[in-house]
Amino acid sequence: MAEPEGGCCGSGGCGTGDGAGHGEGHSGAPRPRVPVLHCADALRSAGARVETVVACSDAEIDQVLARLDGPAREDGLTWPDADGGTRLVIAVTDDGQLRHVLRRLVRRYAPAPSKRPADLPAGRTVPDLPAVAVLPIDAAAADLAAQLGLPREPAEVAAAVLGDRSRRLDLLRHDGGSVTLDGVLLAGSTEDGQPVQWAGRVEVDDAVLTDGAEPLLAVAVANASGATLLDGLPLLTTADPADGVIDVAVAVPVRHKPLFGTPRLRIEVRRARGRAVSVTPRDTEVPFADDGVSGGLTRKRSWWVEPAAWAVYTR
Repeated sequence: MAEPEGGCCGSGGCGTGDGAGHGEGHSGAPRPRVPVLHCADALRSAGARVETVVACSDAEIDQVLARLDGPAREDGLTWPDADGGTRLVIAVTDDGQLRHVLRRLVRRYAPAPSKRPADLPAGRTVPDLPAVAVLPIDAAAADLAAQLGLPREPAEVAAAVLGDRSRRLDLLRHDGGSVTLDGVLLAGSTEDGQPVQWAGRVEVDDAVLTDGAEPLLAVAVANASGATLLDGLPLLTTADPADGVIDVAVAVPVRHKPLFGTPRLRIEVRRARGRAVSVTPRDTEVPFADDGVSGGLTRKRSWWVEPAAWAVYTR
């Protein structure tokens, strides 16, 4: 974090439980990686007070995020500081690490349903989360920061975090307790890369894209556009991370029987947009990649959009 006018220090680099954003010194203790040090130097040169923190657990991440808290409220809720004097720079090697920190922000600031305050934005379950700066460790990676056109070099990230420009973005929450920044691709494949067919019910608001009675190849649930390709086939091409809706596509294999010749298999893509989507697998575990983090879905999962819930510092 950095404070433009001095005062309370914060973190110039933050990692997740796998040790993201740092290397190891000769003693074995984690230390910030070179881009983090360069970013911290640029911040200090501009007059900011800086502290670098290597966070290797949820508890350590939460200790850093607590410095973004606002004043105590009469309703007892923990709420982010609207002034934004202390600013967070998150150094990441992949989108999953950025998502991890945002998940902890949501966990910290989302009120219980029974304690929703009057100043909670309409259509949201979380307040406006504090803006963050993203420092990619790999400056050439094809990640969410690249999709959003965010600064990538340490000096540029430092200039952005000390500036007054930020961009608010939608956030997807789901009933599994986590968040999605970019998108989810539910699809399986064999060891030699061939797609595996599966079945499941997919609903977007009140529309049913498939009722579970037909085979599927993939389902894409997108906030941005990074998780929307199936073996080179674009499932979605216009997902916008700031339009207040979720883009969803299902890929259905359809056997075409011409009058003459050999039957061929083509892929039919059905698309819809809405505020919420649910996917219910039928009789099988469906592999997925959520912001690049792999997992398996065995029961119904629902995602919903939180419009403009998080923000990034930009140029």
